[in-house]
Amino acid sequence: MQSLSQSPNDPAFVQNPYAFYDRARAAGPFFHWQEYGKTCATSYAAVNAILRDRRFGREIPADQQPEIAPHTAPFYAVEAHSMLELEPPRHTRLRGLVMRAFTSRRITALAPEIAQLAHELVDALPAGDFDLLRAFAQRLPVTIIARLLGVPEEMGEDLLRWSNAMVKMYIAGRSRADEDAAAEASRDFTAFMRSYIDARRAHPADDLITHLIAAEEAGEKLSTDELITTCILLLNAGHEATVHSIGNGVKTLLETATPITTAPIEAVVEELIRFDPPLHMFTRYAYADVEVMGHLIPKGSELALLLAAANHDPAAFEAPARFNPHRPVKANLSFGAGLHFCVGAPLARLELQVALPILFERLPNLRLAEVPRYADLYHFHGLERLMVTA
Repeated sequence: MQSLSQSPNDPAFVQNPYAFYDRARAAGPFFHWQEYGKTCATSYAAVNAILRDRRFGREIPADQQPEIAPHTAPFYAVEAHSMLELEPPRHTRLRGLVMRAFTSRRITALAPEIAQLAHELVDALPAGDFDLLRAFAQRLPVTIIARLLGVPEEMGEDLLRWSNAMVKMYIAGRSRADEDAAAEASRDFTAFMRSYIDARRAHPADDLITHLIAAEEAGEKLSTDELITTCILLLNAGHEATVHSIGNGVKTLLETATPITTAPIEAVVEELIRFDPPLHMFTRYAYADVEVMGHLIPKGSELALLLAAANHDPAAFEAPARFNPHRPVKANLSFGAGLHFCVGAPLARLELQVALPILFERLPNLRLAEVPRYADLYHFHGLERLMVTA
């Protein structure tokens, strides 16, 4: 297995990680990333297989549990109940309860509301050059997920601030200031959700929080701590990836001069998600010695699955570096696969399918006002801002 060096904070890598992925993939389905000290999977076949293999999981093996620094304790107190970080049986119970409330019918019914909000946001856009990320890409998903959960829309700015602070715990080279900010955001977010859940217990409403409180499976309910973490996870994940999907997607359409009507909107959205996804790395632990494509992954080792590299594998997608909404349908790995497939994927897809056509229909002369630049947030991949003019 080849060992490669590449700083995830290197400016050239931040702006274009795909060149490194191509170099790494040429070395085989796995390589050792020196800066992370991890084995990484780059090929579509390897990433897809491991995502679906129950011998790999998200939960840290008991003998490898790290000591939690006191100043980060509020953040990890939230993480302790996150279904994203758990395996069966806890994961099965939590996800089952969430899926009972987060139904496809409930998501599909949001389409008219997403359309109305998209029109309202376009109506409110400022004259001249403006940042589409702030004015549209952030506002739409955070408002929709707040409405879905039943959280006041006016909390949108707080939700964005808390979420942005918390997700910085996952970025390369996080600082002590990042950790302190994440801990403070976790405390504030938890206090808000606890009071709001108490209010919903006393006064139920037709919203996701009430449905989660009521959801039962084999007589079990979510504990208050599990409810708080699940709501925080849904609020964070329910908009964070979609913000960057909208931003990266609009950038791609404008840079390639591709009309939004060039293909069925479902195909356009899938290609946007494949071509420049918002999450580039998702990790797994090996729970046994596992051989994958001729490589032995030792028990206890942490494996990094490079989702965006898999999406650009020429063995899976013809001319993967070209944005092509007409390519034959094949599942991309941007939302993962298997047990931890993203719960919010249907909502993210719907928001893109509804909002992007409205944006381009309403703003037919939309164009870039400056060269877009990606933020140094690896393993996320999203723009600092998206300055456009209409």
